[in-house]
Amino acid sequence: MRVQAPGRLHFGFLDLHGGLGRRFGSLGLALDAPAVTLTARAAPDLTVTGPEAERARAYALAAAGHLGIAGHAALTIEETMPAHAGFGSGTQLALATAAALAHLAGRPFAPDAFADALDRGNRSGVGLAAFTQGGFIVDGGRDGLGTPPPVIARLAYPDAWRVVLILDTGMTGVHGSREVAAFRDLPRFPESQAAEICRLVLMRVLPSLATAEPEGFGAGITEIQRLIGDHFAPHQGGRYASPAVAEVLAAIAAQGIAGYGQSSWGPTGFALVPSEDAAHRLVASLERSGPLRFIIARGRNTGATVTPL
Repeated sequence: MRVQAPGRLHFGFLDLHGGLGRRFGSLGLALDAPAVTLTARAAPDLTVTGPEAERARAYALAAAGHLGIAGHAALTIEETMPAHAGFGSGTQLALATAAALAHLAGRPFAPDAFADALDRGNRSGVGLAAFTQGGFIVDGGRDGLGTPPPVIARLAYPDAWRVVLILDTGMTGVHGSREVAAFRDLPRFPESQAAEICRLVLMRVLPSLATAEPEGFGAGITEIQRLIGDHFAPHQGGRYASPAVAEVLAAIAAQGIAGYGQSSWGPTGFALVPSEDAAHRLVASLERSGPLRFIIARGRNTGATVTPL
């Protein structure tokens, strides 16, 4: 089997306050690049080769245990996305690995069923939904039952629109124990700001996407980014984790581009533009410094592909 899973951007949380019984709630977008691609073949034992091999091996063992199978397979990781950079690399690698083993064993595969075994979907359901259906996704947050967050809205991303990704290859975003500590130590998110974010999503972001109006969509995302970024600033060194990315985002804002920000804990930044030409013009206008790299990506309106070799 060959499995290709899309990267995703995480634009922010709906309700970090949690006063209504559900906490977090996320919005994000599946991307056509970067991605995870791997192949799996039946084999006498479990072997994993390629980049992120040890990480994939751990996911394979966890998935095999969940399926109740030996997990004998030869996995080859052909393509990965930058780890801890804001693309959901761990979730996509975990799900791609589990999907490959399940299909080899002739078992059904549903990401939600594997979430606990793979330790995915603890706060956001965007990565799980990006794997299954792609597009622009809003989830309804976690309740007290421990089930993955439900998808409450999913819209196709306009084919013409592009996302300019700004990668800082010299650093990684907050993750692991630092991420756990950040969510533990941050003050409670103001209820009024959570209410404002929900209003922005329902009355600006989603309607603008449904009517393919890029300015309103971008402005809504940027305002959400401001509220979320300032809340997390004590644990990431400012509204944006990477000073180099922050400089580029300031230049993007100075050009009058409505939509920009940072995915998850970063350091990856993004700019939302209405066309391929606009994306190339923007990249050409930006100064590259240090470890910065730019990618022009599309929204991906389909989930992962699982193809027999």
